[in-house]
Amino acid sequence: MSSELIGLLGFAVLILLLVARVPVGIAMILVSVAGYGLVVRPDAALARLGSDAFASTASYTLSVIPLFVLMGLLLAQAALGRDLYRFLDGLLWRVRGGLALATIGASSLFGAVSGSATASASTMSLVAMPEMRRYNYDEGLGAACIAVGGTLGSLIPPSAVLVLYGILTEENIGALLIGGILPGLMTTLLLMLTAYLLVRRRPQLAPGAEGHVQRSPMRTLVLRVWAVPAIFGLSMGGIYLGVFTPTEAGAVGAFLALAFSVLSGRLSWSGFIEAVSQTVRLSAMIFLVVIGGRMFGFFLSATGIPRTLGGFIGDLEVAGWVVAAAILLLYVVLGAFMDEIAILVIMTPIMYPIVIDLGFDGVWFGVLSIMMLLTGLLTPPVGIISFVVSRVADVPLEKVFRSVAPFWLALVVAALLVIFFPQIVLVLPGLMG
Repeated sequence: MSSELIGLLGFAVLILLLVARVPVGIAMILVSVAGYGLVVRPDAALARLGSDAFASTASYTLSVIPLFVLMGLLLAQAALGRDLYRFLDGLLWRVRGGLALATIGASSLFGAVSGSATASASTMSLVAMPEMRRYNYDEGLGAACIAVGGTLGSLIPPSAVLVLYGILTEENIGALLIGGILPGLMTTLLLMLTAYLLVRRRPQLAPGAEGHVQRSPMRTLVLRVWAVPAIFGLSMGGIYLGVFTPTEAGAVGAFLALAFSVLSGRLSWSGFIEAVSQTVRLSAMIFLVVIGGRMFGFFLSATGIPRTLGGFIGDLEVAGWVVAAAILLLYVVLGAFMDEIAILVIMTPIMYPIVIDLGFDGVWFGVLSIMMLLTGLLTPPVGIISFVVSRVADVPLEKVFRSVAPFWLALVVAALLVIFFPQIVLVLPGLMG
């Protein structure tokens, strides 16, 4: 049996394991050990299992993930998502569909400090949906706004997914995080514009401002949310100016989140324990994926598939952007069946060398990959974020999928803009200190 055929069989087995709901990291480790043993020899595969597990997780760079995760979970325990929502509601309530716009905006801001799409969607489901029901908003519109807003947590820094891409490719993590800022803001505005146009076209989806009750004055709301721009500005600004490394920025962000939560009286002891416990669980899951991804990358290299595929693409007489577009379209299709971390870890070792050989920038491709993977978080049959919102907000899943369709198109438009105007990603990293 040829090494290429072993590689293809390994892919097939990996997909079957993922369909059977075997954890991503475990599935990749099993396939990698068995496949590497067949291509090379069994004792070499077992040696890789011992060495790769240590080499993958001993990286200083990897420590940024638990720090950013802890920062987001501490702020979630401090109920910052609720205050962000009320602040934006106070700004936008006069606009028809203002609660929908506030939901998307608050999700993006909360995603900026949490870095987690699932955490953002879960929090905003509990905060926003009761208010939308209270003012007779369409449930489908409300769920769609929560779902698409939640996806922004994977794009707007600090994003654990961008950090993971940087670790897999050895791209500059600081540049990746800074590169996600403008695309994240642009995507947020496009999603808010989509919600506004939907409401203008179908007024029955959202009521006017009549009957809206402004619970708190704006001055009070500002005092409750000032921590968001402060923490985000200090951590990301430090990276941008060259004052902090990404890990140091994560430490600063986590410390400031803890200090804010404690000094404001928002964090209980049980909340602190819960945040730390979730940080340990999420970080362990991500570390396991990193180990599996490293081993899977070595397995693929041993089979020669990346080299063969790269040579095949190099022989094609088509423009480089056509190949890049085909790769990104593949990501969208895969996103309908797998979660974004699985796709990123499986496909990056294959696609990244091809993209670099075509002359594209690795930071640009990383941010754009995440943008395309966002569509998978909404797309049936998997659509993880759609499932989360459906369950937490108690909205039928079919209605959520149907309602997110216009926003799905907005995400594609945002990705196309980044494809045709790469400087949207690259301008800020190019100015870093």
